[in-house]
Amino acid sequence: MANLFPKWTNRLPLKLALCVLVLGIGAVFGINYYFTQKYTQVGHEPQQPVPFSHAMHVRQLGMDCRYCHSFVEVAAHANLPTTGSCMACHTQIRATSPKLDAVRESWMTGRPVRWARVHQAPDYVYFNHAVHVNRGVSCFSCHGAVNEMITVYQATPQSMASCLECHRAPENFLRPPNGIFNMAWKPPTDAKPIGANWKKTWEVNPPVTCGGCHR
Repeated sequence: MANLFPKWTNRLPLKLALCVLVLGIGAVFGINYYFTQKYTQVGHEPQQPVPFSHAMHVRQLGMDCRYCHSFVEVAAHANLPTTGSCMACHTQIRATSPKLDAVRESWMTGRPVRWARVHQAPDYVYFNHAVHVNRGVSCFSCHGAVNEMITVYQATPQSMASCLECHRAPENFLRPPNGIFNMAWKPPTDAKPIGANWKKTWEVNPPVTCGGCHR
């Protein structure tokens, strides 16, 4: 009786098993890489043209985030500080410091200081700063303890997983109005998240579907 299947089919199960194994190994390595610092850029700390210490300006001098990032409550993007913001103080304070050469040059020429961007969302991600800070999301949630940084670096992954963690349970991250820009704010020690009240008051219901952030 003739064989119903050709001889090469005898090895087909083995070939399929090898394919599944290779795909599985690739998936494992891909998922692991997704959570690595190299992919998420945690710790990214670019050199800036001016050595600006947030630890000194925010923690020691008590400056508010909005003094330099003045559009964060009304615009989708948090603007970088203008030269005028710097010179409002430094025409009098350390006015001749060589560390501020780039600022003084910008002031005289009208060309902006070329700050190096620390956080950069991909082009396919939509993130609106004003929407978040006006609904109780603190700078701390995404940027970490900036008030303790001498040089700003990326402290959190800012991955899709971290965004969804907040969108699925915003009550764990929301702060009262007086704590949004207060980097030293600490939540009360009781068991119930304080954000639960603000979630109800502000009617916070962030999207968890793809269209919420990918537009």
